Amino acid sequence: MVKKLNKVDVVVVGTGWAGGIIAAELSKAGYQVVALERGEEKSTKDYIGVKDELRFTNRFEMMQDLSHETITSRNTLEETALPVRTKHEIGVGTDLGGGSVHWAGATYRFIPYDFEIYTQTVERYGKEKIPEGMMLQDWGITYDEMEKYYDRFEKTAGISGEQDPNPDAPKHSSDYPNPPTKETPNIKLFKEAAKSLGYHPYQVPSANITQHYENPDGETINQCVYCAFCTQYGCDFGAKGDPIVTVIPTAQKTGNFELRTESYARRVLHNGTKATGVLYVDMVTGQEYEQPADVVVLAAFTFTNNRLLMLSKIGEPYDPKTRKGVIGRNYNGQFGITFLGARGFFNNKKFNLYMGAGALGANFTDLTGDNFDHTDLDFIHGGGVEHRQYGDGAIASNKVPKGTSRWGSEFKKNAIYYANRNLLVWYTPAVMSWWHNYTDLDPTYTDIFNDPLLRVTFKYTDQDRNIAKFGVEKCREVVEAMGADIVDEDEVPEEFDHIYQGGHYAGGVIMGADKNTSAVNTYLQMWDVENLFVVGASAFPHFSNHHPTATVGALAYRAAEGIEKYLKNGGGSLV
Repeated sequence: MVKKLNKVDVVVVGTGWAGGIIAAELSKAGYQVVALERGEEKSTKDYIGVKDELRFTNRFEMMQDLSHETITSRNTLEETALPVRTKHEIGVGTDLGGGSVHWAGATYRFIPYDFEIYTQTVERYGKEKIPEGMMLQDWGITYDEMEKYYDRFEKTAGISGEQDPNPDAPKHSSDYPNPPTKETPNIKLFKEAAKSLGYHPYQVPSANITQHYENPDGETINQCVYCAFCTQYGCDFGAKGDPIVTVIPTAQKTGNFELRTESYARRVLHNGTKATGVLYVDMVTGQEYEQPADVVVLAAFTFTNNRLLMLSKIGEPYDPKTRKGVIGRNYNGQFGITFLGARGFFNNKKFNLYMGAGALGANFTDLTGDNFDHTDLDFIHGGGVEHRQYGDGAIASNKVPKGTSRWGSEFKKNAIYYANRNLLVWYTPAVMSWWHNYTDLDPTYTDIFNDPLLRVTFKYTDQDRNIAKFGVEKCREVVEAMGADIVDEDEVPEEFDHIYQGGHYAGGVIMGADKNTSAVNTYLQMWDVENLFVVGASAFPHFSNHHPTATVGALAYRAAEGIEKYLKNGGGSLV
């Protein structure tokens, strides 16, 4: 039997950057906030001694249990989707802080072109530049409107960085709060090569903090020691800007915040016009609870935000055959084809690649967005060219030139020789949305509560393949300019292989200015249910070439501002 709890002002599903920011801002404002987290409560102390490459890099121990819940995947509408059952195929964070705890830390802003992509593309090239079936649309907001929220997130997370020297790069109202990461010899080599080709490289904006820092909420973040156990790991030093060292403690100090871990949200409850609360299960006792609230915030991962709305029968589901409906529309993300490049092998240069950090590296944005002429190109948007020094692990660092035997004496010889003599440069292109890429509920497979899994339909297009081929060629040019003796290019696949590694999934509950083509407005308030806000990368109408975290954080600050306004004014649409 469901137990009904006392009503609170706000209930939040998810405790990553999106949910953590919402909880911190509203509890600081005096509202009673309850946050539901399906995983366990964790702190930096729980990550002491976890520097184990096999457990975390290769076996993805920090990711969700796919036997409880996963997605099903297919390429086309005609295929039968099958469950994705191994963590090698898909990485979705769990526990307090979500994926924001084991993230690498790259903290790029999306660019002005992203927010007005339809308008700017048509103005420069005409409507014929947009292929039939590409669901291209503006976000309903401009970069200039977003800038203050980006600045606020960067100060909360303590981002270390420098201004992008590209003259076409978006302007910042203030400097990053901390200086950029170290320029190691291989990063310096990448920069020199990029400059020789006419590009404008700079250090990656990083949540790997370069000095002891206190953020505006009074939370301290320690200095990164470049230990190399960063991506796929929680930081035991407390030197990575993440929710468990920033916004979650901020919320807890207010006395207005209650955290409930191991709480699995199953439905958003509503009366047809307004949300009334959240139905969830205590995974320790099995007891089901109803948590009533004046405002409900879905701030979980993209897949969960999509699925909870569908299970709760909120919003009109997207139908790819009619191209009508909004829930599940414009599924997109960075995975598979979006992490390709060229690897150089050096016969006479050695690098110390065993130290590093998740966002230690350099990038250039000259080939991003519409910073270059696309008149004669068979794609729109662009990508960033990047080199990182993560810190090579012993298991993952056996890189050898193509043509080398995969076992035996030749492999051993080359693996040992090139262990410190190979560097990767990769390209992260933007990903556009298409009519046939979407999410819905699977008709066959269910989770541990017998609720339908989320089904994802996704296939590559000529746009995806063409932009990837362009980027791989640019990476090759950079690696050659770096002086590599052997250069191996990644092959661009013809079709998506259901390997979702990359962790950047978006869309399905997209934002915009038109309720016919978007699910939420620019405060991430549902058009159909005014006291329900859906916060996260699920709001992205397309995916920029840049990593999503800064934009998720910025949108969360804007949403928090809108929710506070909503509560103060007694309800109503915010736009």
